[in-house]
This record gives sequence, C-alpha cells and structure tokens, in this order.
Amino acid sequence: MEIKNIDLFETAPVPKAVFSLAIPTVLSMIVAVFYNMVDTFFVGQTGNPHQVAAVSVATPVFLFFMAAGNIFGVGGSSFLSRALGERHYEKVKKISSFCFYAGIVVGIIGQILMFAFMRPILEAVGTSGNTFEFARQYLSWVAVGGPAIVVSGAFTNLIRGEGAAKSSMVGMMTGTVANIILDPIFILDSFWGIPGLGMGVAGAAIATVIGNLVSLAVFMTHVCSKNSVLSIKPRYFSVRGGILSGVLAIGLPASLTNILMSLSNIVTNNVLVTYGDIPVAAMGIAMKANMLVIFVQLGLAMGIQPLIGYNYGARNFGRMKSVMKFAMLCVVVAGCTLTGIYFVFTRQIINVFINDPQVIETGIMLLRALMCSGPFIGIMFVFNFAFQAMGKAIPALALAASRQGFIFLPMIFILNAIFHLDGVIFAQPIADFCALFMALGMFLYMGKRFERTERPQTNG
Repeated sequence: MEIKNIDLFETAPVPKAVFSLAIPTVLSMIVAVFYNMVDTFFVGQTGNPHQVAAVSVATPVFLFFMAAGNIFGVGGSSFLSRALGERHYEKVKKISSFCFYAGIVVGIIGQILMFAFMRPILEAVGTSGNTFEFARQYLSWVAVGGPAIVVSGAFTNLIRGEGAAKSSMVGMMTGTVANIILDPIFILDSFWGIPGLGMGVAGAAIATVIGNLVSLAVFMTHVCSKNSVLSIKPRYFSVRGGILSGVLAIGLPASLTNILMSLSNIVTNNVLVTYGDIPVAAMGIAMKANMLVIFVQLGLAMGIQPLIGYNYGARNFGRMKSVMKFAMLCVVVAGCTLTGIYFVFTRQIINVFINDPQVIETGIMLLRALMCSGPFIGIMFVFNFAFQAMGKAIPALALAASRQGFIFLPMIFILNAIFHLDGVIFAQPIADFCALFMALGMFLYMGKRFERTERPQTNG
C-alpha cells in the first residue's frame, strides 16, 4: 500500500481526508445517476410508455445482481480496511482474492436461476400483458452479464476500501460512459441522424452489460498493477482464518439493503399496477430522477467508509467520530441544496424523460413526495456505512431491514388501504424518517462505549 494512503487515513486533516475519498466516490455516483437517467431517457424516446414501465418492473431483479456484488464489495471493503488499520496486508490479499472468485460463482448461479425461472420471476415483479415481453428481453441480457455485474460491483468497493478512490472512480466512470454512448446506438432506430439498432429495452440491457465488462477490465488492470495491495491470484484464495465469515458478516446485511430495495420496488409496482401502467412508468421515472439526490449523499457516506474502518481498526475513535460529524454536515448541505433545486424544476426534470402528459403529471407528484426526505436521508447513510465499516453486523442489518423492509413494507399496504394512491406515494419518505431516527438512537448508544474504550491518539 502506498504511504500517501496511510497518511490520508491517519494524519491528514479530516476535511481533506473526507474529500479525498468522498469526492471521487460522489463523482462516480453522479455519473452512475446520469447513466440511469440516460438509460430511461433513451427508452422513453421510443415513445412507448410500456417499455419504460417494463424497465421499471425489471430493475428490481437487476438489483439482485447488485446485491450479490455488495456481499463481496461492501463486506470485503469493510473487512480489508480494518485489516489495513491493523497492518495485516496478507489478509487483505486473501480477502480480495476470495471476493473475486466467490463473486464469479455467485454470478453464474444467479444467471442460471434467472433463465430457469424467468416467467415466474416476471409474473412476481408485477409485469402486465403490455410489459411482459419487454421485461423478458431486458432481463435475459442482464442474466448473460450476471457474473460481470457481480464482480464489477464488488471491486468498485474493494478498490475504494484500500484508499484508491480515484482508481475506483475511473473504473466506474469508464464503464458508465461506455454505457451512455452505447445506449442510443442499441436502443433507438436513429439518433441525431445516426442509424441505430432499434432494439429498445433489450438494447438498454446490452449496453449495461458491456459497461460492466469495461469497468471490470479497468478494475483488474489496477489490481494487477504495483499500486494495489489487492490480489486475484488463486494462491491467495481461502475461506479459512475468518475470511468467509468476515466478509459475509457485513456483506450479507449490506446486500440485504439491495434485496429489500428490490422487494420494496416489486411490492410498489404490484400495488401501482392496480392503478394502471401509467403510475408504474411515472414511479420508475421519479425514482430514477430522485437518484441524483440519493446517490450524491450515498457517495459521500460511502466514501468515508474506508476512513471509518481504518480508524476503527486502529482504535482511533476520536478521529473516526470527527470524520462522521464532518460527513453529516456535508450530506445535509448537499441534500438541502439538491432538494430545493428539484422542487423548483420538478416539471422540467420529469419532462426530460418522456413526453406523455399523463406520465408527466403523475411523475411530478411522485418526485416531490420522494424528495420530502431528501435534506436529511444522507445522515442515515453515514450511520449505516459507519456500522458496516466498524463490522457492526447487527446494527447494519437492523437499519437495512427497517428502511426498505420492516418499516416500508407494512407502511405501503396500510397507507394504500387508507389513502389509496396518495398513500403509496408517501410510504417511502415516511419510512426514511423512521430509519433516520432509529440510526441516530443506535449510534448514540454505541457512542458511550467508544468514550469508555478509546485510547489516546493524535488526530489530524
């Protein structure tokens, strides 16, 4: 590992350390948001709201591959950042090698299951007669790229976990830019006078898979260079010595976030489809548009995870808490700014994606509802990534299971029964606020133990 990374973790001023790791992560997330927006934008340019709705109902299934990537990415990143803080560099190589090969195996298993159970999966996620075939095309290509999606998602986090946030950003952005360039070529019949393949939603999925392959190639180039402490060499692969349990202890709760997000989207789409395909398409667009607000704050919180894990491993709790406080200030400022912009320009934002008047009007209402928790949801992300970085599996699991599960799922059924469509619309922001207060309570309780056990350290 490069000395400059150790200095960044241990002695650099907190704002400099946070921005050095968080800004590349935020930029990566912003590019990823624009990819998601552009993806939906080009599908919307087909003029077929059923294709937009198909992407909306298929996206939760795609997130299951991302969840698998998070098992090894978030779990491995948390584990290796703590190992770096303890100066156990051999363990870091074993962790990264395990995550690489296990990710490939899990991706192949997911691929097989998706092809074997395609019809029942599509029926379960809320497809209608108008959207079934489009969703099938989309998911068939996603399944083909399953292993690449899992491993690429894992190494985005693992490389960031060793402090190489810029390399992680380059890999993620390169793949995303490739995806954005390929979208109009594969999706549309023509774009700016240039002939396209006109494959619709299938083209969107193909571009996504190619983008992940490009990112994976960049990540592997970094890992195989002398600038990385990570390794994918088979001789380092091991499930012993706590490697398997150390990754899964945090990785499984982290992946549960994606799984429950998928489940909540599936439930939401199943509820919305009872009101027609228009609300399903509008919710898909509103959620894609809302990603910028969510992902900027998510990127800030995710960026500090290696700092928290390293200082927790080194038992420098004072610096760890300073990092968290500064990150919370940053996410609140970012959340308030973006929420204000979105409320002013809601119609213009929705109008970018589609020109169907019914979808636009419904989308405006949905996006403004989702934005209610925008100013403060980032605080919950900071707590959640802090729990993951510290290896606190139970608090991380509790948060993951609450925001998109134990709180949201009952909420959407209760509010739908009482307030109908309006209740469905406001279920997520209400769940967000409940999870935020829950996270705050858990950290205040844990903070008392830090005060009792902290060792004197020199803080940067």
